[in-house]
Amino acid sequence: MLGILVVAAYLAFWPVPIRAVGWQAPAAPGYQGAHAVNAKLAGQRRIPLGAEQGPEHVVFGSDGLLYTAVASGHILRMDRDGGGQAVFASTGGRPLGLAFDAGHNLIVADAIKGLLSVAPDGKVTPLTDAVDGKAIGFANAVVVATDGKIYFSDASERFTTAQWGGTEAAAMLDVMEQSATGRVLEYDPAAKRTRVVAKGLSFANGVALSADQQHLLVAESGRYRVWKIAVGAERLDVATPSPQAAVLADNLPGYPDNLMRGTNGRIWLGLAGQRNDLDAMAERPYLRELALRIPRFLWSMPKPYGHVIALTEDGKVVDDLQDPSGASALTTGVTETADRLYIHSANGGSLGWLAK
Repeated sequence: MLGILVVAAYLAFWPVPIRAVGWQAPAAPGYQGAHAVNAKLAGQRRIPLGAEQGPEHVVFGSDGLLYTAVASGHILRMDRDGGGQAVFASTGGRPLGLAFDAGHNLIVADAIKGLLSVAPDGKVTPLTDAVDGKAIGFANAVVVATDGKIYFSDASERFTTAQWGGTEAAAMLDVMEQSATGRVLEYDPAAKRTRVVAKGLSFANGVALSADQQHLLVAESGRYRVWKIAVGAERLDVATPSPQAAVLADNLPGYPDNLMRGTNGRIWLGLAGQRNDLDAMAERPYLRELALRIPRFLWSMPKPYGHVIALTEDGKVVDDLQDPSGASALTTGVTETADRLYIHSANGGSLGWLAK
């Protein structure tokens, strides 16, 4: 009896790092309609990355070379087939989002170091790591406008990569808590000023610019949706209705991650994992806290499921590629070229691509 009481007390009262917040999760749409099950993402060709893991984001430079950010803190550079693979720069953190500016500098959203600029010779320069006197704890994705301004996401003010030993652990805690402290930030290189564009996002993730560059498309991983937010917004709280923000794509079948503009007006979005038991716990925050007291090996985990989609600027799904086999690593996005789709991954040991 004493043992039962001890276990019950542990499950009820042992401290956990989250202060779970209740919310209403929409019923998962399942794999039907625009997201009908398919295997279009299967059969990827692979570029081995040696000892490196997690090609989270991929961009091409004006030199025609491919750049990708990996978990070791390196940014790798190679040709389109993986030849000449070498370390271009090391940030000392965990680089995630990548984008080139007009001066051919590689702008990096680093989950530990903040927003960085890497010169063509590989020299790393910090741009910003704080806003309004508060640290940027989880810089995630980045895009550069033609006027030089840089927009990037700060996924969570509550759970940082440095504090929790990795991006996946911090992301899991943030999504389980649902305190919605994610933000979208703007850095103006000319004024050297950082400001908050929008806040109140449950794990702010991928960012892309609309074709006219008047709006940002922002993935909100924890609520399965993508927002369209005016670039001129100032400290906009997405929880409060505003003409400057609207949901572009809602109730997605997985966790939306990187957003990347492709060809023919398409906007590619990675879905990093399937919907799971957290939906059933949405309005029962105490169950999410209880789950953290249970050993991870007892959790019910969905198998790996590769999934990326392409949207139009009005949110219509125009392409959907899946790999139900479990062979794909955690798919976070797509970089499209004239003849290929490069598949981003948070935890794979190679970079996958498909011929178009």
